[in-house]
Amino acid sequence: MFSQIFILSPRGDTIINRDFRSDLPKSTPETFFRQAKTYSGDANPLFTVDCIQFAHIKRGGLYIVGTSRFNLQPAMSLELLDRLAKEIKDFCGVINEEVLRKNFILIYEILDESFDFGYPQLMATEQIKPLIVNDPIQPQPDSVMNSLRPKIQTFNIFVPNTIGSQAVQRSVLNKNQANEIFVDIYEKLNVLFNSSAYVINQSIEGCIQMTSFLQGNPPLKLALNEDLQIGRQQGQYSAGVTLDDCNFHECVNANELDMNKTLRIQPPDGQFVVMNYRISGDYAAPFRLFPIIEEVSSSKIEVTIKLKACFDAKIIASYANVRIPIPKQTANAYPELVKNAQLETAEYDSNKKMVEWQIKKLCGGQERSLKIKLTLQATQTAHTARKEIGPIAMSFEIPMFNVSRLQIKYLRIEERGNTTNPHRWVRYITQSSSYVCRI
Repeated sequence: MFSQIFILSPRGDTIINRDFRSDLPKSTPETFFRQAKTYSGDANPLFTVDCIQFAHIKRGGLYIVGTSRFNLQPAMSLELLDRLAKEIKDFCGVINEEVLRKNFILIYEILDESFDFGYPQLMATEQIKPLIVNDPIQPQPDSVMNSLRPKIQTFNIFVPNTIGSQAVQRSVLNKNQANEIFVDIYEKLNVLFNSSAYVINQSIEGCIQMTSFLQGNPPLKLALNEDLQIGRQQGQYSAGVTLDDCNFHECVNANELDMNKTLRIQPPDGQFVVMNYRISGDYAAPFRLFPIIEEVSSSKIEVTIKLKACFDAKIIASYANVRIPIPKQTANAYPELVKNAQLETAEYDSNKKMVEWQIKKLCGGQERSLKIKLTLQATQTAHTARKEIGPIAMSFEIPMFNVSRLQIKYLRIEERGNTTNPHRWVRYITQSSSYVCRI
């Protein structure tokens, strides 16, 4: 499997380096970083340099890399690196450069228990927890501020979420320890619009994720929408929530899902995905883009982009980012925001031939607009250049909002005789995966 696993900082500094077989050059981390920086965006998750295969993921801005001189199985390699990242996060509470440097002895211990001669052995937190001797060094609050999640909701109560900085490593349970569980419903949207803002294709990729700090890991019962259906039949319309397909974590018993819409869970320590699901039906897209192109003269074009937030005014998007590719033969581009625009920026990158429009906060029902004035080089006319504009790509995140209407009705502890009442926090997050508008 892996000959070597190492973790690099965003600058290419080696933080962790476990060499299992000593069959690769010492300069392998530098070789990886040089190759990764040749990509204009994020590097491919798998690539080969000098007969060395690299598989990597990014977590907290850090590169977690596995290498081998033999062919790596792509899906398995990335899954193992992802499980390793989850183990590190479960023990350290958060993944960033400062935390890993403070806990490097613990990280090496996790690697040695998870892998033997590069082959996976124990790839779950609850499996290696009894074998880990070192306790994590908790980071200072200032060092994890960027890793903390937005506020989360529990039955009309809002509290700051510090789950990102909590570790599950506990040698002795005591009465003062937190007894709580966090439930997140993440949904990533794939939407394709035409130039008239009509939807051509759309789908949702979602998951229910839990992070458990319950004492004794008691069994849980999770209830979903009563109108939930699994499997979409052709020609059948349902007013409820219909999932095309779904899969479950090994700790989940889904025998009662069809009848009672409930899941029975034996939660492990730390973070795990209860259920992944996919929806490919019609739903109300949270944003609509309206592009307008006007040829001012043979060498000048004006592009106007209107953005409308199509959700309730009580909901606030924490950020929105719109990227507009422009013709390669553009001499100058001048993005203009409306007068008195707040919490908005628009910049032109002449190297990438891209205008990036960033909105830091956007309330439901609001509309924003951007005008881009393009001046073309003498070798190209406006009529031919307009074909090179777009497509427009958008990224965003909307807390406490989900498009599918999948809901957590209740979360109960099923253990008999258990009189504790742990804190149960639930939140919803909607993000863009591929949100594109053609021009």
